[in-house]
Amino acid sequence: MVRPLAPGRPRLGLRTRLLLIGVTGVALALLVGGVGFYQALRVSTDRTLDREALSSAHEVAALVDEGRLPDALPSSGAQLVQVVDARQRVLAASLGADRLVPVLDPAQLQGALAGEAVLVDGARFGSSGPLRIRAVAAGAADDPVSVIVAVQVGDVLAARRALRAGLLVVFPAVLLVMAAVAWVAMGRTLRPVEALRAGAERIGTPPVEAGPGADPDARLPVPPAADEIRALALTLNGMLDRLAAARDRQRAFVADAAHELRSPLASMRVQLEVAERLGEGGDLPAELAPDLERLSALVEDLLLLARSGADSPVPAHPERVAVGALLAEVAADAPGREGVLVEPAEVTADLAVRADPAELRRVLLNLTTNAVRHASSRVRLDALAGPEGQVLLRVTDDGPGIPAGERERVFERFARLDDARDRDAGGSGLGLPIARELVARAGGSIALTGAPGGGLRAEVRLPAAP
Repeated sequence: MVRPLAPGRPRLGLRTRLLLIGVTGVALALLVGGVGFYQALRVSTDRTLDREALSSAHEVAALVDEGRLPDALPSSGAQLVQVVDARQRVLAASLGADRLVPVLDPAQLQGALAGEAVLVDGARFGSSGPLRIRAVAAGAADDPVSVIVAVQVGDVLAARRALRAGLLVVFPAVLLVMAAVAWVAMGRTLRPVEALRAGAERIGTPPVEAGPGADPDARLPVPPAADEIRALALTLNGMLDRLAAARDRQRAFVADAAHELRSPLASMRVQLEVAERLGEGGDLPAELAPDLERLSALVEDLLLLARSGADSPVPAHPERVAVGALLAEVAADAPGREGVLVEPAEVTADLAVRADPAELRRVLLNLTTNAVRHASSRVRLDALAGPEGQVLLRVTDDGPGIPAGERERVFERFARLDDARDRDAGGSGLGLPIARELVARAGGSIALTGAPGGGLRAEVRLPAAP
């Protein structure tokens, strides 16, 4: 039986959880890798631009110190170079640079001389993009000047934006492709696990629910790959073999013990009857006779269960059994109880089932005996045609009933309940298990439901006879 999920437990399947964990890990790796790559590229390009700008600035500063400052300052590539005095006057400039207005105001210039890289809008100076500016001090202490080198970085920034956009587009696409591939791969990897689960569910299904075609010797499928799943399947199959062997030994023991007990019980019954007829032993023979009958019935029940078993086949030659006559016979033979009336309902003569007559009689007698034991005043036996070519046999009592959650448990051998239906004086706890075993042999099913007006109703579904 599948247990419901407790509140707070994950409701996603293993495949989905593994996919989420894997995709989350890959997404974090891509995020960290992408951010790290972008930052490394940005730092590398900035250092390259600053190194070239400072190299040019130091060359111009050397010219200033030597007093050989040309009118057109030398520059490399798209660099703009200015030499500015302490009063913000442009003393010299390279080709293309502004000779009137310095590119840095006093505050920005102080930051640049302190070693900072300053980014300004180049539109004011005729540049198509931003300018990255570095500056160095030059000249004598009493007449200092500043060498300013501006590098056009519009193309570099555009390349960075394109890289960011590419990463934002490519990484999700890569993540989706990897998720799809991982989903398919995990599905194929977990397929043997699903096969094991399905096999275990078939093996763990009760024989009555599995049907007459169920194979009691079925085992879990063993995958061909030599991996951990194959080892698990082999281990579980070994465990099932040991459980089957233990079950067979237990059934054999019960059958042998029940069979060996029949002879001494029969001898004891004869001796009690002789003693009672001869008047020996006083009231003791009469007092022991009911207990002996009960013990004999228990032995017969155990022997029947051991012989039928959950894996016994359906009877090879079921007969056509008239339901009406059978119900009347069971009602007449059912053990009576003072104040309880057992009445069979009238059933149409053509209503019949295919089953072993003796076994079906035993089923209805067990159900009726159980109903009489717990009924308040009445037990009713009836039958009606069911759907899909079935016949529904019902035994209804007006007793205290059984809670819905306990109705399946009473079919376990020697099951005992805590409510009033357990306070009986003769039940062995095998009547309902025997009934279920015999009904399963006939290809039918049995269930307990609540009766209208209170009480319990046992419903037996069997295939209808043509």
